[in-house]
Amino acid sequence: MDLHELRPPEGARKKSRRVGRGTGSGRGKTSGRGQKGQHARGQGFRLGFEGGQMPLAQRLPKLGGFKNRFKKVYAVVNLTKLNRFEDGATVEPDQFYEVGLARQGLPIKLLGTGKLRRTLTIKTHAASDSARSAIEAKGGTVTLLEDVGARLASPSEASPET
Repeated sequence: MDLHELRPPEGARKKSRRVGRGTGSGRGKTSGRGQKGQHARGQGFRLGFEGGQMPLAQRLPKLGGFKNRFKKVYAVVNLTKLNRFEDGATVEPDQFYEVGLARQGLPIKLLGTGKLRRTLTIKTHAASDSARSAIEAKGGTVTLLEDVGARLASPSEASPET
């Protein structure tokens, strides 16, 4: 068999139906599309059309809000978690990171949930009033560390006084 003898299998190549070529052809006038209606028209329907139902693009809210670039994210530590430290110990951020109470590099904030059973000296970036009063009631102290990012962002130091 040579290349010029190749033929497609029977029924593989079918002539396309020619519509709109006169009423005698049986496919004239409306060209097999019937009378009126959506399918009789050439344009079909627009992108996103859902049959009269309110389209998804119109049902969804348009404004996505915003992301605060200046939001301060803290590693939160509750009072009950502090009971793992020795009585009378000085606890600094490094100890919080080592024990696994806070993720490395995040500033630490103490919250007053739970009961404290130790006398501790704590150095942290932030503390709620309830946490501070609970620690001081046990005879401990809370020292707030100065956060470099907060200091640079404060308006009082950013603009020189006149």
